Amino acid sequence: MSSTSGADPGLFGPASVTWQVHGDPMMWIAGVRALYLQALHPRAVRGIMINSTFMDDAWGRLMRTAGFVGTTTYGTTEAAERAGERVRGIHRRLGVDDPELLLWVHCAEIDSYLGVARRSGLRMTDAQADRYVDEHRQSARLVGLDPRQVPACAEELAEYFAAMRPALEAGDDARAVHAFLRRPPVHPALVPARELVWRHVAGLALASLPPWALDLYGAPAPRAADRRLRATGAVLRGIPARLRWQLPPGHILKAVARLGPGSRPAPYKLDRMAAILGGPGRAQRSDGGDSTRWRTPG
Repeated sequence: MSSTSGADPGLFGPASVTWQVHGDPMMWIAGVRALYLQALHPRAVRGIMINSTFMDDAWGRLMRTAGFVGTTTYGTTEAAERAGERVRGIHRRLGVDDPELLLWVHCAEIDSYLGVARRSGLRMTDAQADRYVDEHRQSARLVGLDPRQVPACAEELAEYFAAMRPALEAGDDARAVHAFLRRPPVHPALVPARELVWRHVAGLALASLPPWALDLYGAPAPRAADRRLRATGAVLRGIPARLRWQLPPGHILKAVARLGPGSRPAPYKLDRMAAILGGPGRAQRSDGGDSTRWRTPG
């Protein structure tokens, strides 16, 4: 991959799995799925409800999370470190810097990004899935976690969810988040868009949860969730990347301008990287520690 000589590739860089995966449009659905999953931790969701403006500014929260992910993935090292410092400061002020809660939020996000990407048709080997999880010990460090205490591969991520399941429940706060995500308040002029677009996004995000999480929410088993994820992924990936990347704040376009045209994220580059990583990986489960269906033959 060509890049502008001397340019800072940031924390991950174009040679990382993260660089390719986070350019995928299905990350928006994965982000909503992460919210559903995070809400099942009683203490974590209580902190969200008490200390944040989630119910009043859910769109703002989603955009701030997307901005953080975009900055830490495609920004310079300095920009990523500054973003991490801001997040750690917010956590301290709100009193939500408990490592247990931070780890839950981190793992729910990484499991959602990885699981939705693979299930929607983004081709990744098991070794690449392991590498993706390992790379995100960097993002865990940024929010205040000790990387040594964070899952380093997909199998460890699955084991973490298995250990956490007895502590999870869909209490009043989780159900409030669930109801809110299904029908968030919008300007009257945007109600049709909510019914046509958001309903599909939220429904697909919920359907992509592992069966044990759906059971906690009392949601019925989804019909053809994988087929719907693949169909949605095909439609969204059919939109030219240059158009998608124009959406503010334009992290990817800024990174390409900094590093050169060879740094553009693209799914086919994962196939090239697979030959470098070589052989089957350890990854077996990437949907909340629930199944082995995403094992890729070596």
